[in-house]
Amino acid sequence: MKETQTNNPLHGKTLEMILNELVDYYGWEHLSTKVTINCFTNDPSIKSSLKFLRRTPWARSKVEKVYLEMQDKKSGF
Repeated sequence: MKETQTNNPLHGKTLEMILNELVDYYGWEHLSTKVTINCFTNDPSIKSSLKFLRRTPWARSKVEKVYLEMQDKKSGF
């Protein structure tokens, strides 16, 4: 049986989409203050950040949390 994830705001979003939206909204400098990881502070790029986030679950969780907070801000909650 296939489960639907209608209540999951991350459903259908790739990590790359999430990261691009965060960088567009916050910029690298502000994003690096919200999630303190080297790939956001030292010569940041989408490619290097994706590589790190895909193999580091704790960092990915933090990025997803910041994304959800950003979505709440955008929707006025």
